[in-house]
Amino acid sequence: MRLFLLPISTRRVLIYCQRLNVAAPEKQTWADWGTSKATKLWAGWEKRESGWQRKVVDYGNYALKRIPYEEWGLKSIPPISARKKEISAGEKVEVFFPSTVLPKGNILEVLKNMGTERQSLHQKRLIWSCIGMPISAPFAIVPVVPNLPFFYLVFRAWSHWRALSGSKHIELLLKKELVTPKPSKILDLIYADNNRPFNAALKKQTNTNQIPNSVERMIIHKAEAKQIAEALSMPELDIELDRAIWQVDKSIQAEKKAKEEKKIEKAQSKQGEKKE
Repeated sequence: MRLFLLPISTRRVLIYCQRLNVAAPEKQTWADWGTSKATKLWAGWEKRESGWQRKVVDYGNYALKRIPYEEWGLKSIPPISARKKEISAGEKVEVFFPSTVLPKGNILEVLKNMGTERQSLHQKRLIWSCIGMPISAPFAIVPVVPNLPFFYLVFRAWSHWRALSGSKHIELLLKKELVTPKPSKILDLIYADNNRPFNAALKKQTNTNQIPNSVERMIIHKAEAKQIAEALSMPELDIELDRAIWQVDKSIQAEKKAKEEKKIEKAQSKQGEKKE
């Protein structure tokens, strides 16, 4: 497998795993069967132009888009159990990144942070999702419409488990020193060609997964997401980047708005004090 570190803003990075030469399992697991069944059902509902199935799909896609991009990134990394042979054999994992944005000396620290900072969150939410399942089970008595709260909790439990497994996989790779950082010329060209004003101080930064800058700003946008996916021959990456870009941009705009409101409040309070 390969890992990719893709900066979204000057403070946030998306991690994504590309699996290579994945052999089909001899026996399909219940999780695989359930995932396949749900995917086919969802695809069928998406074709509906109206009705409750169409509404469920619209609300579902809306909810999926709001699941943190960090979680989606960690979910792309397979559980340790899926790579026991490779890990036992000491097979190294290459980590590709744009060196124009992320200094090579920071990569291991970035990975360490990604492998540990969300573990507690996913553990807690996995537990709460499991607790909620039996509580939502009685909704199954409602005719015609499936027990959506129950299935949503099942999905969230699975999602948190996969993200937790992915973070533990990163942690193990670092512990066993099975990570090889590799600057990507392809990514360097894409990030540089889009005229991103990178700070020279980046090379001196040693902070976790943040790219230093006093004010957070976007580094890539939707157009670059498609360009990166095509250049790396990973069409599925376009969706992941698009979601991450949307979430980060929305977060930055919300922070700006909050700061502006605080400034207005301070200015108004000062004016009030002067009048008094």
